[in-house]
Amino acid sequence: MLQNEFITASSIQTKKLGALLAQELRGGEILCLSGELGAGKTTFTQGLLQGLRIKGPHTSPTFNILKEYKRTAAKKKLATVFHIDAYRIAAKDLLELGWRDFAGKPDSIVILEWAERVQKVIPPPPAGGALWISFEWISDKERKITLSGKKDH
Repeated sequence: MLQNEFITASSIQTKKLGALLAQELRGGEILCLSGELGAGKTTFTQGLLQGLRIKGPHTSPTFNILKEYKRTAAKKKLATVFHIDAYRIAAKDLLELGWRDFAGKPDSIVILEWAERVQKVIPPPPAGGALWISFEWISDKERKITLSGKKDH
């Protein structure tokens, strides 16, 4: 499976990488973010949401579990972005949130933080559009970000 590794040296670079990925998204993708607390998942997501031209503020849905963003650019077929924080939930909870109603649909994108906690409901490639993005600490400012079509753990 093809992997792409990136090293970012600041939160600004991590956000820029998220914004860059946003330009490649067409709808139907499930972005599965994994990594330790503070490794850059939310920072990356902020850049991704900015790249998709979604108005902020862009905060982690830690206690809400799910945030739904509607795109204002009606000309685009991509209408909705779902940002989910799975840190406090199990796969069955995700299903109860309506996972099957929006995940992988062509008019939406799902950003799923702590995806490894609910991975049994994430469709494996090639059936789903799941892209696994892992975040690793290198130093206080540096992160290694790896994009892959499958879960490596």
